[in-house]
Amino acid sequence: MAMRIFSILTIGFIMIILVGCSAPMTTREQGGLIGAGLGAGTGAIIGSTVGHAAAGALIGGPVGLIAGALIGDQLMGQEQRQQDQQQQVQQNQAELDRLRKENERLKQQKGEW
Repeated sequence: MAMRIFSILTIGFIMIILVGCSAPMTTREQGGLIGAGLGAGTGAIIGSTVGHAAAGALIGGPVGLIAGALIGDQLMGQEQRQQDQQQQVQQNQAELDRLRKENERLKQQKGEW
């Protein structure tokens, strides 16, 4: 009986994963999905040792979802900070190029006098 429930839960998680992959997911969503799968699997394994695989999966899934989403959120924050830093570097480079051109223009004007 427990194995049948576990099989149904596994098929359900696989279907959720396949449906979720049809659209681009954020890092937070990917982390949550991976965490839910790992949590449910781990919970089922631990639960099966005491004869309650389905209960273990039902408990482990949400716990894994929350943990995975939190980790994904942290990774998203890091990605955003890296993008912000890259944008700042590009802005600084553009300003440096502008100042070099202005400097060259002023040198040419000075030479004409």
